Amino acid sequence: MAEKKTKSQELKDKLFYKQQHSTYVLTAAEQKKADKYCEDYKTFLDNGKTEREAAAETVQRAEAAGFELFDKSKKYKAGDKIYYLNRKKAVILAVIGKQPIANGVNITAAHIDSPRLDLKQNPLYEAEELGYFKTHYYGGIKKYQWPALPLSLHGVIVRADGTEITVNIGEDDKDPCFVVTDLLPHLADEQYKRPVGKLITGEELNILIGSRPFKDDECSDAVKLNLMNILFEKYKIVEKDFLSAELECVPALKARDIGFDRSLIGAYGQDDRVCAYTAFTALLDMKGVPARTAVCVLTDKEETGSDGNTGLRSAYLKYFISDLAECFGCSGRDVMSASRCLSADVNAGFDPTFPDVLEKRNCAYMNKGIVVTKFTGARGKSGTSDANAEFVGYVHSLFGKNGIVWQTGELGKVDLGGGGTVAAYIANLNIDTIDVGVPVLSMHAPFEVTAKNDVYMAYKAFSAFYKAE
Repeated sequence: MAEKKTKSQELKDKLFYKQQHSTYVLTAAEQKKADKYCEDYKTFLDNGKTEREAAAETVQRAEAAGFELFDKSKKYKAGDKIYYLNRKKAVILAVIGKQPIANGVNITAAHIDSPRLDLKQNPLYEAEELGYFKTHYYGGIKKYQWPALPLSLHGVIVRADGTEITVNIGEDDKDPCFVVTDLLPHLADEQYKRPVGKLITGEELNILIGSRPFKDDECSDAVKLNLMNILFEKYKIVEKDFLSAELECVPALKARDIGFDRSLIGAYGQDDRVCAYTAFTALLDMKGVPARTAVCVLTDKEETGSDGNTGLRSAYLKYFISDLAECFGCSGRDVMSASRCLSADVNAGFDPTFPDVLEKRNCAYMNKGIVVTKFTGARGKSGTSDANAEFVGYVHSLFGKNGIVWQTGELGKVDLGGGGTVAAYIANLNIDTIDVGVPVLSMHAPFEVTAKNDVYMAYKAFSAFYKAE
């Protein structure tokens, strides 16, 4: 027989905020559904390790689900499914709603780029009869995490004649892979004296790509010549073609279950493809016609500040909404002003090994659901949109009504740093915007960790948002 609660206990239950744990909320059937959902998520991570690959995978799935390329000269009706592809690196998906578009649209916005090692424009060289690529790291990385790690090469090469070659080497088990070498500990006394941030420098992130010389005759740079000859025979490229190439090295690691209970996922690029996947699959899986037009944006360049014509500081989202509005005889400005957005980006999960950087009352925890982040930025909220209370209340109510396990969070203690998302650039269009995403351990590392139940709660949250009036 259960003990009767005291008055104070009843009052605490009524008045105090208590975080939910998804494991205790999900039924056995829902838990199976969540685990099954994450199997396809792992496949997406393996197939889309770069922004180009993630965009291509998204378009392929969207077309299979009945989405058609957006044509601004067409007239659209409720239920129509459209997509727009920006330079093969960013995608916008939309399902036309029942309500007039002048009432605004419901937008989710995630990014599909991740920290990595880009090849420099003139990358190939030989040193002491070893062949290397020179790199320039992309995004915020801990450089010491990248040596002694199997790497794969992805991207495109545009030859002088204009033909485009797709490159993907190192993902298949039969492929070779590549590596940044490190100094052996026996000889690392001087290296250990460096500050941690310079333990490995950017110019030391050189990728080893071969060692056998061209042996038909004696010559200088024989290893480089042999490597270029291999590349010429396979891709018909010459060294000058690297100048018009876009090649990225990423970890040659598969997405894996983590833990005896298989409750976690370890993989490269979960920041922010975990939110990208949950956002676009929620739209693709939606049954029926939404009340308001639902829009999913998968963007590029967030890790370097969202600049460039495929990042959200550019005008492509604004132009898309304006063109769509014109299809219905509306002003794009009016549509945006009536719209709302969930900026779908990850947050830092609390790591008990490193407890001092997060404030426990206001940080995100694994398995406690999707994270609602009212503001990001650094220190004095620099570089954030800081959502208004009315919109936070709207999200609070929406998630509560739809059984979404959610929590609040911020990116570290006030004076310890912080970070940014695309939220500010969408809010700048006069759109109500807030950050909502999945907590991550080891963020920006070559192998990041998420909880399956949090991934599933993100999917449920975006599904509810698309359907909201």
